[in-house]
Amino acid sequence: MAGVYIHIPYCSQACHYCNFHFSTQLKSSAQMLEAMCLEIEMRKNELPQSLKTIYFGGGTPSILAVEHLHQLIEAIKKHFSVEALQEITLECNPEDITATKLNDWKALGINRLSIGIQSFFDKDLKLMNRIHSGKQALESLDLAMDYFENISVDLIYGIPNQSDAEWKQNITTITDRKIPHISAYALTVEPNTALDRFIAKEIIPPVSDAQAEADFFELIERLSIDGYEHYETSNFAKPGFYSVNNTAYWTGASYLGIGPSAHSFDGEVRSWNNRNNHKYISAINEGVLPIEREQLSLRDKYNEYVMTALRTKWGISLDQISARFGEHYNDYLQKMAQNHIEEGLLSYDQEMKTLSVSSKGKFLVDGLASDLFLIELQSSNS
Repeated sequence: MAGVYIHIPYCSQACHYCNFHFSTQLKSSAQMLEAMCLEIEMRKNELPQSLKTIYFGGGTPSILAVEHLHQLIEAIKKHFSVEALQEITLECNPEDITATKLNDWKALGINRLSIGIQSFFDKDLKLMNRIHSGKQALESLDLAMDYFENISVDLIYGIPNQSDAEWKQNITTITDRKIPHISAYALTVEPNTALDRFIAKEIIPPVSDAQAEADFFELIERLSIDGYEHYETSNFAKPGFYSVNNTAYWTGASYLGIGPSAHSFDGEVRSWNNRNNHKYISAINEGVLPIEREQLSLRDKYNEYVMTALRTKWGISLDQISARFGEHYNDYLQKMAQNHIEEGLLSYDQEMKTLSVSSKGKFLVDGLASDLFLIELQSSNS
């Protein structure tokens, strides 16, 4: 099974921490939607499998008029097999959520919302330059629950000047409402963002890794008590509410990315579209796909599998390592993991033959994965 990701490159305003591709100018949106529908048609043979998921990300997909979302969904249904379709997710912001829109989205077949709340406190939202208020976040979430059962909420932790009590209240606000899915991310200072500049000018205090780590473990503890399963480093869900789309990414399924800057993967080749909106539209209208492609080597595939699998609760399967990459990769992995196992950062399940991150190592998962990467070529098959 495969998925289609649609990147909507528009936002009402720029969040201070964001380095995703987007524009706050919507004057080209009609041409963009036409180009994206053409790209869907041009790439209809790249996913021979039935679609399992459609995911609208961005940017801010909820900024689009319902007829534009309908236009994209119909283009996908026209050119791909959707008999096995399980999930259509729409990323949305609180300021875009109204009863009319919720009803329209549901009528389109959208059955999962990912709501970018980030915090319920106005001072945090102001620091991050979010449009909505804490009150609006609460009201939009309660309204969305009247229309959708499958809801995910995004939270950000490690925010400068956020108290422990405020972070705990953010968590409680979600758990009290029994929201079935939470995605939580540490505030990251990306180069050339407004947040980066404000910290450099001492307008905003630096982000504290120690605070982020404390918030992360508080989140894990609280959600575990409330019956959430920590199935991926940044994702927690009630049983039956794992993100089908994201789980497919983490387990190596193929997906097609539509729109400027969108990435695609078919198991062998990774590709990505041009990030410039004007160049993207012009190329598509000329019948040219504005894509760069990279053929993955065996070593690349090994590193990617390690990176994604280690972030999940299932961990790295040593049987899969041997079957997909060969015994010398298995030997290398076990050798590189040994010190981390002895330090209690990684755990090895001898019965299941899986390598996973321990409770102690969860906050360090990306660094641990990089330590397991194969950097130097070990053989001609690498």
